[in-house]
Amino acid sequence: MTAVESMLAKYNCKNTTDYRNALKEIIQEVALCGLARGAFFEKAAFYGGTALRIFYGLDRFSEDMDFSLKSPDEDFDLSRYFSALKDELESAGFDLTIEAKQKNSRTGVQSAFMKGNTLRHLLKVTPLFPPISGVPNNEMLKIKFEVDVNPPAGATFQNKYALLPSPYAVRLYDEPSLFAGKLHAVLCRAWQNRVKGRDFYDYVWYLSRGVKVNLFHLQKRLEQSGNWNSVDALTMDKLKQMLCERFRAIDFEDAKKDVAPFIADQRKLDLWSADFFSGITQERLM
Repeated sequence: MTAVESMLAKYNCKNTTDYRNALKEIIQEVALCGLARGAFFEKAAFYGGTALRIFYGLDRFSEDMDFSLKSPDEDFDLSRYFSALKDELESAGFDLTIEAKQKNSRTGVQSAFMKGNTLRHLLKVTPLFPPISGVPNNEMLKIKFEVDVNPPAGATFQNKYALLPSPYAVRLYDEPSLFAGKLHAVLCRAWQNRVKGRDFYDYVWYLSRGVKVNLFHLQKRLEQSGNWNSVDALTMDKLKQMLCERFRAIDFEDAKKDVAPFIADQRKLDLWSADFFSGITQERLM
């Protein structure tokens, strides 16, 4: 059994959507291995929904890969790691292009995309039966990864290890720092077309695990985005107040539609409302 076959075996794929999600996650893990071998994690740390999914057991799929430098570095060049990344993908049998996105100096984020033909790659990892259906020949698989080269202060880190496709180590934000990043997204993320329900799903997940928030790191994130006055110290009471105000402005039916394709049990969304989120915030946020 190949490494990719071993990785696929942990999924209970029943339809094309399941295989699509599994394929993306397998590619994400292969990419992490390549980045680790290229010494990327000497400078950077993994965070966001995909980090939660792969290393902390979040029960929803995540599309993008988010990283942050340990400390600000305006000279950081993400493209330096493309060669190691591509080598690892190719060794696992994936034929993907890696394209850098134009730098946005205003946001301090560097971005790139891994792209390839969806059907061709599904046929690489799926068994002959059941057949893959409903996937257009020209459908493109696309995974975005971003690096914050001007990260806010106060995050703390830990190392995690994976064994497939080959043993490697990843530096990640620890859970309280990850939670701070998610709370910043819940409070401040702007939406163009649809509320990002994945933020709220992850928020419930953090609370269900009793994760404490790195309040100092959250304050620094809020300061950096212009949503907090650095003269004042962020308190838990003030944070709860801000969250409850935010919940009253959310269309939770719209939020459910965003996250539904990424979770198996839709009943987890039944209680979603401003009252539900305000209630669990007052009772569970630490």
